[in-house]
Amino acid sequence: MSDTPAPTLHPLAPEHLPGFLPDATGHDPIMVHMIFFVAVMIFLLVTAFLHLHSLPEKLAHKVGATQLQIVGILGLIALFTHNNLYWVAALLLAVVQIPDYETPLLRIADALDRQKSPEPAPQPQPQSAPKEEEA
Repeated sequence: MSDTPAPTLHPLAPEHLPGFLPDATGHDPIMVHMIFFVAVMIFLLVTAFLHLHSLPEKLAHKVGATQLQIVGILGLIALFTHNNLYWVAALLLAVVQIPDYETPLLRIADALDRQKSPEPAPQPQPQSAPKEEEA
């Protein structure tokens, strides 16, 4: 607005107008800046939301594969349903270390298999039919 020539201004207008006011052509510089600002802020907010939303899955990479899959599924359900309870459950499951019960049980089963006797179980012998005597 300040770069418009003085004859196009209204005679009662002051000599210097702020640059954020729209000029006579309708160009509004503050609206252009606000559109750009809002677009950038929406992009940053969506990026921050998705980054925060993936936090439980990033934490769960340190634990087992089954627990990681459960945390990932809970995170996806929370993302699509917008239900924060699933996200909190995924976060708690990612932070808590579930004890490994399978490995000791498998080792016990392997040890019991090694203690078995190496001889196979006796197989029953098929009985032959009695021979008929020819008289």
